[in-house]
Amino acid sequence: MISSMRSRIPLPEDRPWRVLGLMSGTSADGVDVVAVAVDPAAFPDGRPFRSLLGHHASPYPEALKAEVLAAASNHLDPAGLCILQRRLGDHHARAAADLCTALGLKPDLASLHGQTVQHHPAEGASLQLADPYVLAEALGCPVVWDLRRRDLALGGQGAPLVPLPERWLRGTEPWLALNLGGIANLAYWDGARLHAWDTGPGMSLLDLAARRWLGQAFDPGGAAASGGVHDGLLARWMRHPYFQQAPPKSTGREVFGGAWLEEEAAALEALPLPDRLATLAAFSAEAVAHEAARLAPLALGTRGLVSGGGALHGRLRSELASRLALPLADDTTFPSGAREAVSWALLGAASALGVAGNLPEVTGATRPVALGSWVWP
Repeated sequence: MISSMRSRIPLPEDRPWRVLGLMSGTSADGVDVVAVAVDPAAFPDGRPFRSLLGHHASPYPEALKAEVLAAASNHLDPAGLCILQRRLGDHHARAAADLCTALGLKPDLASLHGQTVQHHPAEGASLQLADPYVLAEALGCPVVWDLRRRDLALGGQGAPLVPLPERWLRGTEPWLALNLGGIANLAYWDGARLHAWDTGPGMSLLDLAARRWLGQAFDPGGAAASGGVHDGLLARWMRHPYFQQAPPKSTGREVFGGAWLEEEAAALEALPLPDRLATLAAFSAEAVAHEAARLAPLALGTRGLVSGGGALHGRLRSELASRLALPLADDTTFPSGAREAVSWALLGAASALGVAGNLPEVTGATRPVALGSWVWP
């Protein structure tokens, strides 16, 4: 028997589990699906991950992405939200089924993040859209979903949740991991305690600016962000209340998204286009540096790692390098886009065992708890 821990649902006890993780990040550009092998007996030792079996990235069609961004900007009515949930469910199910077909894989369970369209931790509320019933029918396996709201019910932020899987994946030596998704977040393991929270905008504003002023979904490599930084705008933006708030804290596109860019559009359009994009890149970098300063001094020998779409944005990387004392190396452990989906797969396996998936010292919840709701095929 491989496991001394018994699952709360019928799952194999004589081999590692085959678990799917489905992640749709705040960049709102699509869904990443991974299949991983998980040893349920290894959760007590903190090393349940065994291997990555496969990864598939499925971008959203432009019309679907536009609906997601509309929902995040409060421009979708209840009927639109209802229909969007099904459309996202269909997209996630097709992506998962495509990966399983390519691998010839029958998964034991799937862990579904869904697409965040609203996140209001001060009100104890967060909304991730996707349809777990469609996914369960497509895969024929149990699906765990809606993993954030249990933490919110206990007074937590519902985010970030990936730091605990990060600790399971990275080991015991000190490390700082920066994820530059739509919203940027950092996680720091000092060898004894994990610290993690959202730093503010990552690529959300830069991608919206590319859509608005370049007519593109994003600025490849950050090539158009070649101008100078407007220090006055940057200083004003850094007075945003989010940066005055101490952790635990989390944020989303409802704060640093379409409404924010609309409010700042006139000021930005007074600048040459290269300066607009350069100043927005500097904003994301300055937010990271401001929040990372809360961690000083770092433990001796701390490794710095960066992942997410923003890791490919040359101007953002250079702005970070000029502001952070810790060098950041590209995190190449998993294919680009796969890391958070791997973390979500591990959280789903933990839920099946009744193992807590949140860290109260990170989210602010009153206690650790197993996360998510289950749907049966």
